[in-house]
Amino acid sequence: MLVLSRRVGESVVIGEGTPDAVTVTVLEVRGDVVRIGIDAPRSVAVHRAELLAELADANAEAASPPADAVASLTEALRSRQ
Repeated sequence: MLVLSRRVGESVVIGEGTPDAVTVTVLEVRGDVVRIGIDAPRSVAVHRAELLAELADANAEAASPPADAVASLTEALRSRQ
């Protein structure tokens, strides 16, 4: 992980100035809250990490059927034979 110190108005450019470069700018610092601006092309997805983690958890939960449903299906398949 690269750790940098920036002041309000200063930026970090990710990429080499190419059209797909991402620029992160410090907009405001208020106590322990830092507001940043992200300038990225539409081809680059920008998401908050905590929302991605929450989405992954929700997807895993939705993809995992309840144990009683699996047991019921297993029993139904066994009784078919």
